Amino acid sequence: MREVRLINSKGEQVGILQTFEAQKLADEEGLDLVEVSPDARPPVCKIMDYGKFKYDSEKREKEARKKQHVIITKEIKVRPKIDPHDLGVKFRHIQEFIADGCKVRVTVMFRGREMAHQEFGRNMLDKIVRDITEVAVVEQAPKMEGPNLSMLLGPKPGAVKPAAKQEKASAQPEGSGH
Repeated sequence: MREVRLINSKGEQVGILQTFEAQKLADEEGLDLVEVSPDARPPVCKIMDYGKFKYDSEKREKEARKKQHVIITKEIKVRPKIDPHDLGVKFRHIQEFIADGCKVRVTVMFRGREMAHQEFGRNMLDKIVRDITEVAVVEQAPKMEGPNLSMLLGPKPGAVKPAAKQEKASAQPEGSGH
């Protein structure tokens, strides 16, 4: 015979009973006997409607998932000999991504002999950091990973415009196929 600590449907402790007695009480109320704490000595069981309990817990989990904020990481790739105008375009993209609340990984790709002059890539990343300090912070300093030099930028707290995403969503027509 196994004993359990029983909690009734109103949440009040009944005491320590034999398992069959607890099951009988649950049957009398037309509810289920659910083990809520199997590791306790003796195990804790509660009289409840198990179907309703499962439904409510799934509903709570769904609400929690809705409120989660997913951080998206975008990547901008450049070469050390990029034209200044092209770098300006890439810089505007970085600003847009940061304004949307995304993190941005800026990667300078080196090929062949360019590896001998990594300072060009470091200077480029330093210039980007200097120009974007009012809206972004460097979360990962520039670091060589194989033939690539990359750093991670994140939005500064308070610099993100939450309305930016809503404006983009409302700007797209409802009937568009893409």
